[in-house]
Amino acid sequence: MDASANILNWFEISVSDIARAKKFYETVFSIQMEEMDMMGMKMAMFPYEPTGGKLSGALVQSEMHKPSADGVKVYFNGGPDLNDALSKVEAAGGKITMPKGKISDEIGYMAFFIDSEGNAVALHSQN
Repeated sequence: MDASANILNWFEISVSDIARAKKFYETVFSIQMEEMDMMGMKMAMFPYEPTGGKLSGALVQSEMHKPSADGVKVYFNGGPDLNDALSKVEAAGGKITMPKGKISDEIGYMAFFIDSEGNAVALHSQN
């Protein structure tokens, strides 16, 4: 593998209710997600660039996708100030488990929350 290549190619967040999870993430990040069925899975796609191969990830509901707070952690871009997204988490049906905290001057800030499906997710921003 090319050492300069981005190691992240795709991510899937397991959900048990695709409509509820889609509404949660659309609310928290002020985005629109496209729904589709693929290979027996219900999916809601995070925004991406369809040209140039720049994919991102999706919410996925299927028999093999089980939400968990104990699995892999995805850090979403919290924008200029992660407080904007974090302030919407609880009203959208989630729970903040670690409020915004400073990592360092160079790295910025992070926070953890549980989404509407029970997954532990993180935010990162420079401010």
